[in-house]
Amino acid sequence: MNAEIENLVLEQLRGIRSEMADMRRESRTELSDIRQRVSSIERNMANQQGQFANLQGDLALVHQRLDRMGERLERIEHRLELTDAPA
Repeated sequence: MNAEIENLVLEQLRGIRSEMADMRRESRTELSDIRQRVSSIERNMANQQGQFANLQGDLALVHQRLDRMGERLERIEHRLELTDAPA
């Protein structure tokens, strides 16, 4: 190969190498952004799971109170003789 062709090939290779380095830098930046977004999603999911658990606890308390109120109502009806006689 003559010197002119070698210089042309080397110039092209340097250009390719430079473009690849730019692509790697961009990929790292994008990957970092994606990691941050995934972490944010994971934190939000964990918060929602905690909120869901709190709602389940609250619902259990409501059921417990309703059960007690039902028992109290039955006692009141019984005392006032408002219950139907068993058939």
